Amino acid sequence: MTPNVQNRGGASVGVLMHLEPWEADLIVTLRLWCDSPEGQAKVWNEFAMTLPKGKAADEMRAFEQLVSTVAAYAHRPLVRHGVGCACVGADEGVFAHLVRVACDGDLGEAAQVATLLVTAAQAEHVAILAAQVGCARKSITRTRAAEQAAYSDNVIRLH
Repeated sequence: MTPNVQNRGGASVGVLMHLEPWEADLIVTLRLWCDSPEGQAKVWNEFAMTLPKGKAADEMRAFEQLVSTVAAYAHRPLVRHGVGCACVGADEGVFAHLVRVACDGDLGEAAQVATLLVTAAQAEHVAILAAQVGCARKSITRTRAAEQAAYSDNVIRLH
């Protein structure tokens, strides 16, 4: 039996709710960014609303550069699930793992993981960008969670 080449990279390897919240947000952000100009506007808005003004544009550019570099130097087109899908595809899982390892500070390991997605010549550059993106994504997710917690504490439920 031969594998279906069209599904390569799209096989479900997990579900978003089993990931750390920032990793699930990272995957959804990747999906939004790649989905449409409207999705890109949502991503820009989230960065602008949750990060300090001077930092938001720099962090957004790093995210843009990471995604565009991965897309430009990928071994094959990356497969993503739909924006609202609860599954994590294989390519998305590798992308999230790359960002996690880089953000944890192990750039050598991150560069090695990057070679699963891009050419070896781009792996170190991708790992450095992934570290920056991971730290920003964690910050955004923490800020959103804190805002949601503050809002839910002020809600009075009648029933």
